Amino acid sequence: MNAWDELVERCAQRRLKKLGPLSDEAYAELVLAVRENPESFIEHTPERAMLVIARALDAYRASCRNDDLLDDAAFEEERSRRLAKAHAEFTLAREIDESSLDACLLELLTEDRDPDLLFRGLIELERDFSSDELPPGDAWDDVFYRPHLRLRAALARTCLDTARYGIAERAATSVMDASPSDPLGARHTCALALARLEDEKGFDALDARFSRQGDPWSHLARVILLYKLDRMSAARRALRGFDQLCRGGAYALLHPTYVEPYLPDRPDVTPGGFEESVFAVREAEPIIADVPDFINWCQDHDWLVASARRFAEKNDLDW
Repeated sequence: MNAWDELVERCAQRRLKKLGPLSDEAYAELVLAVRENPESFIEHTPERAMLVIARALDAYRASCRNDDLLDDAAFEEERSRRLAKAHAEFTLAREIDESSLDACLLELLTEDRDPDLLFRGLIELERDFSSDELPPGDAWDDVFYRPHLRLRAALARTCLDTARYGIAERAATSVMDASPSDPLGARHTCALALARLEDEKGFDALDARFSRQGDPWSHLARVILLYKLDRMSAARRALRGFDQLCRGGAYALLHPTYVEPYLPDRPDVTPGGFEESVFAVREAEPIIADVPDFINWCQDHDWLVASARRFAEKNDLDW
């Protein structure tokens, strides 16, 4: 979530509504002016809450930068501290604006709940903030509707974590239907859910929907799908594709690492980078754990283990 960009856009659109129609050039100048000093353009409670959110997210992300230097005990202590601090800030944002869905969602996510309890909380939020009015076109273009998409995407991921695969697929699909550009990556959640459901037809349709643009989620989902369908030759080819096409994919799969909670969505990372492979494996963990002998089968491929080891050695990672 780029809260600062959204704060700028919200303030600019509210000021536009107040000023009346502007040319494209004049509106662009307005946006630049807001970007230079967004606080001076804040006139409404929702934007004051968004300002608190933006600052809290910056502080949270900054506090994660030195985690690699901490031992396990110190890391757990630091993680608890920063979640508590972020939670307090998001609670403040919610108190400033009770109608802020983003504040409520972030407050819930930083409670660090058990996944099943988180699922219930998300369902309650969706009920409390239900909206039947879908903006025309791509809903993501409406900055004021984006919180609804973020909530639905978070619900889909949580359903994946709690083995509610059918609901995960439907929730992710609803996000994609509302926002075909899918900046939140709901297609990734959908691909993993379809793999677990052994829905090859649905998986192929999803792949075609996004012009078969491969990514770590779709490549890993294909491996899982074919493995579950007991088409082992095809599964091996898909596994090799995952290794070759996803940077550090073999290492991420055989040496999974901790990933910070998404607040509220996946962090922006370089497309095709190692971080994407890490995220894909993290999100697939509940499925992998539920597929007997999958990891053992992966580890039986010497070339995959060798690839993972080479990546670790090249990048100074633990092995």
